Amino acid sequence: MATVNYGPKRRVVGAHYGVGDWLAQGATAAVLAAFTLVVLVQLLFSAGPIGYDTWAGIFAARWMKVLTFSVIVALIWHAWIGVRNIWMDYAKPTSVRLVLQVFTLVWLLGCAGWAIEVLWRL
Repeated sequence: MATVNYGPKRRVVGAHYGVGDWLAQGATAAVLAAFTLVVLVQLLFSAGPIGYDTWAGIFAARWMKVLTFSVIVALIWHAWIGVRNIWMDYAKPTSVRLVLQVFTLVWLLGCAGWAIEVLWRL
């Protein structure tokens, strides 16, 4: 008897099915867009020329630091999903894929650490 591998009886295998990743990227994109709007509104309503003091003033408030921290986490998550999917689609040897994914994770965590250090130094 032939095995049916289509429709509701198809057998799905693999680590990622796409919908969860798509939703996560959509949610993180919404967080990034909202943060961009918050910063633009603050810049539009700031008085005087926009310099270091204006930027430092925007990010000095505790709520803005917490919001920026959450945006950094969202950005790292967004980038990880996208780059991981690229490696999964185009890096076929498992060893190469693993090396690229580890390098990507180390790079993204390093970028996040640097961003958080700069943020909390203000």
